[in-house]
Amino acid sequence: MTSEHTPVPSDAEQLGKGLRTRHLTMMGLGSAIGAGLFLGSGVGIAAAGPAVLVSYAVAGVIVVLVMRMLAEMASARPASGSFSVYAEEALGRWAGFLLGWLYWFMLIMVLGAEITGAAQIVSGWLPDVPQWLVALVFVSVFAVINLWGVRQFGEFEFWFAFIKVAAIIAFLVVGVLLVFGLLPGTDAVGTSNFLGQGGFAPNGISGVAAGLLVVAFAFGGIEIVTIAAAEAEDPKLAVARATRSIVWRILVFYLGSIAIMVLVMPWDSPDLLTGPFAAVLELAGLPIAAVLMEVVVVIALLSAFNAQVYGTSRMAYSLAHRGDGPHALTRVSQRNVPWVSVLVSIFFGFVAVLLNWLLPDDLLSILLNAVGAALLVVWVIIAVSQLKLRPRLAAEARERGESLGLTMWGFPYLTWGVLVALAALAALMLTDDAARAQLFSTAGLVAIILAIYALTRTRRPDGR
Repeated sequence: MTSEHTPVPSDAEQLGKGLRTRHLTMMGLGSAIGAGLFLGSGVGIAAAGPAVLVSYAVAGVIVVLVMRMLAEMASARPASGSFSVYAEEALGRWAGFLLGWLYWFMLIMVLGAEITGAAQIVSGWLPDVPQWLVALVFVSVFAVINLWGVRQFGEFEFWFAFIKVAAIIAFLVVGVLLVFGLLPGTDAVGTSNFLGQGGFAPNGISGVAAGLLVVAFAFGGIEIVTIAAAEAEDPKLAVARATRSIVWRILVFYLGSIAIMVLVMPWDSPDLLTGPFAAVLELAGLPIAAVLMEVVVVIALLSAFNAQVYGTSRMAYSLAHRGDGPHALTRVSQRNVPWVSVLVSIFFGFVAVLLNWLLPDDLLSILLNAVGAALLVVWVIIAVSQLKLRPRLAAEARERGESLGLTMWGFPYLTWGVLVALAALAALMLTDDAARAQLFSTAGLVAIILAIYALTRTRRPDGR
């Protein structure tokens, strides 16, 4: 270590080492490929038309670059607190505290919404079973999975994510056959939908901008890979391999799926808005496949819930380990699982489920809005942290006679470019009523977390 900073305590050695590269890869794919793609892509298409592909491409490039920065830091210093640990080391204790608890709150609210959505669908299949009971069963099952052991968690998440990925690949195959008229009873669709109905960008640049606001955070969830790296058998190798493959695969899956949708159906079709994947499969004459997509959506929601219980528990464990949370959260079971942190995440996840049912729409909307732009804050601080840590990490590697195994492209220019792009996205959000409300709500949440930090900092032994 150099003398320029106080090293952040390492927590990785107290956790298990059961995750393999394939677990991390599928975990990242599974976290980013969820209901946002299966159900929410139609909203982006409605806003921008076929030009939503530009919106997804812009958002995708930003995420690829942010993940490259994060992977650089994670491969050099794997930690279960990931970007919270790097922010603390680069910017100070306040930044680690803010980023860790902001991310924890964001995932808690999201996993509550996801388990509610899954319970709603399943209770529709089983009308005699109350929705709360379905949710309780799901929460209980995933509590057991997360407490069982990190290897077992990794296996469950691997197969859940595998089903989602297989479904998307099958959809892409069917879509390509449909586009070229190779399915029975179909003709090649040509470009009539892609360039007709007002052209490629029927709503102009403003439509592309509106689409960007809809899809900007669709790729969120990939960062869980770097949280899980601390529990990988070979952290540096695993995070490098996983991040290299994940981001490009996700871009192919997202852009490929959206391209199929806008090629085979008019962009303003109401069916695309309500269920884009099912609509395309029904057009292909595969109604049973369309029904199966509903099962895949449930699996997608449950997979994301499972991964986010993992992510929140490890983030809470890391924060407590660094003195930024109750000490009880650092307790580890004989299976090297932070069991108290897991149970706390499960508890608050279930509270979030109850909020989805019990709170008036306005109050619930405020809570969900508070996490709407949280990823923007996370990405900005990751970029700033990488700017500050890169020279330090490179110097430490040289002292060991090594080089950084994975580095950010075009440093520091691309890092600064990402910060400019994120500032532009924030400015764009200010022009949209719904996005502006999310931005202000997130700003309020950031202020609350920093106020809590200021109130608790005097209790720290180091006074920071």
